[in-house]
Amino acid sequence: MTRVLIADDDRGLRSALKLALEANGYDVRVAANGADALALQRGTPADVLITDIFMPEADGFEAIDGFRKAFPATKIIAMSGDARRAKREYLSAATLIGVDATLKKPFQVGTLLQALRSLGV
Repeated sequence: MTRVLIADDDRGLRSALKLALEANGYDVRVAANGADALALQRGTPADVLITDIFMPEADGFEAIDGFRKAFPATKIIAMSGDARRAKREYLSAATLIGVDATLKKPFQVGTLLQALRSLGV
C-alpha cells in the first residue's frame, strides 16, 4: 500500500484529502506544516509528500528542501491556491527545486489521483 503524507495548514482540506485518498487505497498521514511532516517522515517514511506551499512555522519550500536532502526517493507534489503571490509563480519555483508534480488549488480529487498515477504510485 502506498503511503502518502499530506502537509497543509487547512484542517478541512487535510481531512478531505485524507478521506478521499484512503477511499482509493492509500495509507495517509497528515501534518499541519513542513516541520511536522519531516518529523512524521523520520518515523515511518511516506512514499509521497503532498505539501501546500504557504504554511506557518515551516512552509512548503522548507519541507521540500528537507525531504530532498533527507529522503530523496520520496515523490513530492506541491499545491498552492496563491500561485501568484507577490507576482511570483511559486508552483513553477517548486518545480525548479525538485517537486515531481504541482496542483493549483482548488482541484478535484480526480486530478490528484491522476497526478499520483503519473508518478507511478
